Amino acid sequence: MSTTTLKIPDALKVRIADAAQQAGKSAHAFMVEALETETRRAEMRRDFVNSALKAEQELVRYGEVYAMDAVHRYFSDRLAGKRPKRPQSTVAVLNTRR
Repeated sequence: MSTTTLKIPDALKVRIADAAQQAGKSAHAFMVEALETETRRAEMRRDFVNSALKAEQELVRYGEVYAMDAVHRYFSDRLAGKRPKRPQSTVAVLNTRR
């Protein structure tokens, strides 16, 4: 494990010490846990955005889109034992310029 020096404003240092004490942890353990949590959150956000961009690319590639309410109605009717018509797909038009 390596050592990193972190300059923290005095007011924040006091808040960290107080929060760590309330959590029954050392200030060091509290900060390491906070860094781990925020890093995980950033990684999840990155993965979510990448997944959304991939989904958008697939949508542009295949062009099939179904209205959410029509799909929900179709499955609700199916679950109720009805024999509904399948929802009609629509052509997606996306502005891919960014």
